Amino acid sequence: MTSQHLIISAAQWLAAYWEALKHEFINEFKIENIGEEIRHAILPWKEIFTVGGNEFLITDAIIVTWIAVIPSVLFWIWVASKRERIPSGRQLIGETLVDLFLSLCKSSGLNQKQAEQVAPMIGSICFFLISCNLVSIFKISPPAKNIAFPIALALFTIVYVIFTAIRFVGFKGFWGSLIYPTSIMLPFKIIDYIIKPMSLALRLFGNVFGAFILMEFLHLIIPVVVPGVFGLWFDLADGILQAVIFMYLTVLYIGEIVEGAHAAHEQKLAKIQPGA
Repeated sequence: MTSQHLIISAAQWLAAYWEALKHEFINEFKIENIGEEIRHAILPWKEIFTVGGNEFLITDAIIVTWIAVIPSVLFWIWVASKRERIPSGRQLIGETLVDLFLSLCKSSGLNQKQAEQVAPMIGSICFFLISCNLVSIFKISPPAKNIAFPIALALFTIVYVIFTAIRFVGFKGFWGSLIYPTSIMLPFKIIDYIIKPMSLALRLFGNVFGAFILMEFLHLIIPVVVPGVFGLWFDLADGILQAVIFMYLTVLYIGEIVEGAHAAHEQKLAKIQPGA
């Protein structure tokens, strides 16, 4: 093959390449049925597997949730793998985060011992949620887009809150927090424990779902540059923020019970010893 034939072949290949690139570029900006595209993105993937005669439903939220656990676990393994008397690097990062969690617990009404027991759980919840929310950066549907995920996490959290508070103040202390400052408050406090998990679930679902829809819309109508700029907030910052808020409210709920139990105990002592 002569050099002239090579030049012609290269020119033909280049012309075909630019034609294909132009075609793909036009298709990228071509707006078709936006509603159908967003509907397709919203609907969860699900599949039923049969094992031993039993059917198991697997959804994209379940798969992504298990995948999201991996980076949070690896992060803490990486942080804790190096220990020195004078902290530096990864150890300094880990100790700083632990101090932040302990400070948050103590500012919510817990003492040092209680804070040390609660901090590992709230830290795990926080980093787990961050991992789950940040998968949207890679165009993967976050688990919180499925309403079942926030509801399950909120129910688990409120059970943990009540169990932990009872462990700290006992059943009498927990009961005292329900009827403080007067027994008339009992039905309202019970309703409050129904509203709290609903609030946790709907707040997480609403923010993550809304951000997901907005980013899908931007990717459809303006697929270049703009989604990346907005993604810095809706995919990155907002995902971290929602995890921090969820963690903060969890600690706050425990602190409310502990402080209420102590206040009820002091009120009872004041009635028994009015002159004290």
